[in-house]
Amino acid sequence: MGLIRALVPGHPRIRPGSAAFSALLGLLAALPTFGIDMILPSLPDTAAALHVPPSAMGAAMSAYLLGFGSALLVYGPASDRLGRKPAVACGCLLLIGGSFGCATARTLPHFLLFRSLQGIGAAGPGMAVLAMVRDLFRGEAARARMSFVVLIINVVPMVAPAVGAEVMDLGSWRLIHAAPIAAALVALVGIRHIDEPLRRWTGPEPAATGILRGYGRILASGAFLGHAVCNAAAAGAVFAYITGSALVFIDALGFSPLAYGLVFGASSLSVMGGAFLNGRLSARGIAPERVIGAGLVLATSSAAILLAATLIGPPVAPPVIAAMVGVALAFGLISPNAMHGATDVSPEAAGSASAVAVFLQMASAAFASDVVARFFDGRSALSMAAVMLGCCLTAFAAHAGLTRPARRQPSSPSPSRQNGEPA
Repeated sequence: MGLIRALVPGHPRIRPGSAAFSALLGLLAALPTFGIDMILPSLPDTAAALHVPPSAMGAAMSAYLLGFGSALLVYGPASDRLGRKPAVACGCLLLIGGSFGCATARTLPHFLLFRSLQGIGAAGPGMAVLAMVRDLFRGEAARARMSFVVLIINVVPMVAPAVGAEVMDLGSWRLIHAAPIAAALVALVGIRHIDEPLRRWTGPEPAATGILRGYGRILASGAFLGHAVCNAAAAGAVFAYITGSALVFIDALGFSPLAYGLVFGASSLSVMGGAFLNGRLSARGIAPERVIGAGLVLATSSAAILLAATLIGPPVAPPVIAAMVGVALAFGLISPNAMHGATDVSPEAAGSASAVAVFLQMASAAFASDVVARFFDGRSALSMAAVMLGCCLTAFAAHAGLTRPARRQPSSPSPSRQNGEPA
């Protein structure tokens, strides 16, 4: 409501510390995942309307994610040069066009083309929201805002399918694609009421050269790679249980879909709990590296206990549930601090850093999910537990081998902002 009131004509501009600005950040963070999860209830009806088998609709998710992932690497450096607001505006316009195209599709190729355009559009706000936190906040304030963004990203998948089902009750599957249009229009109006958070780049080198050099500097940074790989590997552990839990609980343990949904909801609440706890720890001045370390210990211990229980005997629910909750809670502690650390390494290229970090997270999630499903034996949690533990150990190695050594090297402090104050 704060955002809506702020958009009333004559209302003053939205300031970074306001509730309306938080609402705008939440909306921008929600747009990418909302586009993924909201359409899930509509896929069978969409397949029937397009005269294709339901299995063919798996390509709808792949097309979206392919567009999203590839566009990130363009939006990042472009926003570093042109500003965050143009990236949000361009993304929202493409999202509107893609959603309208999906709603009017008559064939599967037509639908997949515009699903890809939806993903390309959603990447703009999805990247910009992380860079904007880095542009406008420092220290504890930045960590708190990043926790809020992570919280929104993880709440949306819980509610989006239910919202999609409710929208379908009001109309056909085509009406679902009106929701991203409405959200993007609100975001377009909202960004007009904020000041551009980035001082635009005015260097003499050609754009392509600057982009390549920017990515080169980011990828050469041990601190960036440590934080980004740590976050991506932690996300891989989460997606390993997201994929594996359905196979284990329904196929191996015989849970009903309703019972599985309740268990999965509890684990999703754990991510929220971790992000909320991170915000409280940040307010108490606990160093982010200590919080990451605690999260890594919790995640690795949870995955190791699950693997041990899987190797000892037949699958039982309690250790699987405990591991899911532990890894999810740990991710809520790790991700806000790791993403903030990745974008904080190179302030002049925060957009590019955000794009690479999110791209690595998506790649890790896709790889972990594929390995779990590919090696599932139909009767145990072995593939799920092994991939979860492997991802946790990778995150631990990145944090210990890259982030900590980089922190011990001397660096020049940023003179532009005071700790914890908006720019």
